[in-house]
Amino acid sequence: MKVFFQDEGIFGRMSNPVRCWAPPGVRPRVAAQRIREYLYAYSAVCPQDGALFSLILPQANAATAEIFFNEFSAAHASYRIVMVMDQASWHPREGDERWENIRFIHQPAHSPELNPAEHLWEHMRENYFHNQAFSSLDALEEELVRALREMENDKPTIQSLTGFHWTIFDV
Repeated sequence: MKVFFQDEGIFGRMSNPVRCWAPPGVRPRVAAQRIREYLYAYSAVCPQDGALFSLILPQANAATAEIFFNEFSAAHASYRIVMVMDQASWHPREGDERWENIRFIHQPAHSPELNPAEHLWEHMRENYFHNQAFSSLDALEEELVRALREMENDKPTIQSLTGFHWTIFDV
């Protein structure tokens, strides 16, 4: 049995410049753009062992959530999964039995601080997407794939970002 925490992160071509280092007397140049094109990264993290499962999808809705859970269920078919998530309208409800190996638990409404998967997005934005402008949605997707693959292969970082004392269970 494994406990996963699931969330969606939105990544787009609308940049938000942030502070950066520059030598004294040098004014840094930072690219910025305001193009409203987005992709959604659906991810589930297991703080216990640092496992990360992600899909990049074009929207956040019930149809794409079903795609994510179908793929997640198949990838973890040998486990019983407890999936903790927020109460987004497109998420499966508690008691939904479409996936035999997944049971859903919802966090209280308006409490993103209770979902350790939120820290994944913070880390990715700070380390992979700060002060960048992408020439196309495909270029953004390439960087998102690269970032998620690196994160997936860095289990200690996932554990560090998500392994709060209340997320580690002896099951």
